Amino acid sequence: MSYRFLSRIRPRHASRSSRNIVLMIVCCLALAVWPTGTPKAGIRGSAHDFSALTERQQICIFCHTPHDADISVASAPLWNHEVTVKQFQLYNSPTMDATVSQPTGASRLCLSCHDGTVAVDSYGGRPGVIFLGGDLGIGADELANDHPVSFVYNDALAAADRELFSPSSSPSGLGGTIQQDLLFGSQLECSSCHDVHNGPAATAVDEFLLVITQAQSQLCLTCHNK
Repeated sequence: MSYRFLSRIRPRHASRSSRNIVLMIVCCLALAVWPTGTPKAGIRGSAHDFSALTERQQICIFCHTPHDADISVASAPLWNHEVTVKQFQLYNSPTMDATVSQPTGASRLCLSCHDGTVAVDSYGGRPGVIFLGGDLGIGADELANDHPVSFVYNDALAAADRELFSPSSSPSGLGGTIQQDLLFGSQLECSSCHDVHNGPAATAVDEFLLVITQAQSQLCLTCHNK
């Protein structure tokens, strides 16, 4: 029903009360058809949209391909990007109770662009020429001064550390527990804090693809009991 149609059914000399009724109907219809909620999140237009670098403006091809994929990469559907083989110097501290290994899983995939040795456009067998450096080259200067990843974060670690929340029962702030929403096979990875695909949680935060805001240290205090 159009607003023009509503104007036609209004009496020329309508009373104030009848005009108010028509106005209420228009407002209700406007609310019914007006877009509500936040725009649908997604990788398009995000920091990981490299479509300008391809002839057909493809987005997904930098990491995924429907044909001839590298199926040797665990937990990486139809993988298409060169994977880093770099061995990193890892963060260490006398106060750390976790056992940290070389990056695995999603973290190694992230470092396959952010390690400074593998080009962003090194996909589909291409050598690539675009390398990340500076703040984006997270692993270029090793990982000795970065938050550790690829370690088991479970209730046993929380009990031993005594300053971590138990992941099986503590809320993540995203609807479930830390274990359900932030860990991968009970491990903390890069993707525990960042969403490479810019999903709804990351879009809402809008800070470096983080799924939880850094405001008032909410991200840190989700796991750290301080």
